[in-house]
Amino acid sequence: MKLEDQINNDIKEAMKAKARVRLEALRGVKKEIIEAKTAKGAGDEVSDEDIIRIIQKMVKQRKDAAELFNSQNREDLAEKEMEEIEAIKNYLPAQLSKEELETAVKAIIEKAGATSMKEMGKVMGMASKELAGRAEGKEISAMVKVLLG
Repeated sequence: MKLEDQINNDIKEAMKAKARVRLEALRGVKKEIIEAKTAKGAGDEVSDEDIIRIIQKMVKQRKDAAELFNSQNREDLAEKEMEEIEAIKNYLPAQLSKEELETAVKAIIEKAGATSMKEMGKVMGMASKELAGRAEGKEISAMVKVLLG
């Protein structure tokens, strides 16, 4: 089953269960998918990889918003953002552990033949493609800095 179909089915389930926050989060994902489909040059089709990128972006936006709300002592709004994150991150692939990330980045560094921080951009480009959806960019960057530095 395509990821988009799974999300549509889960929207129906959330409606039946009257899970308001989950429904709102999934409708937000669906809206982003529709916008991606209708974007210029998209060809009316969105792959599962594109949907994963959309969801990653949405999770990051919600984390940033939750941090902002917490810094402004608006725990009620921060809690809502965190609930939405929980509702949509189920569609992301399993995240790599620190050890798995380190192993993967070491293999990418070897493949790239990188030996110094000057080659970080090259390594980051490869790592971002290979680890897309399984690790956040910040985590990948920090690991590359540690291993090259």
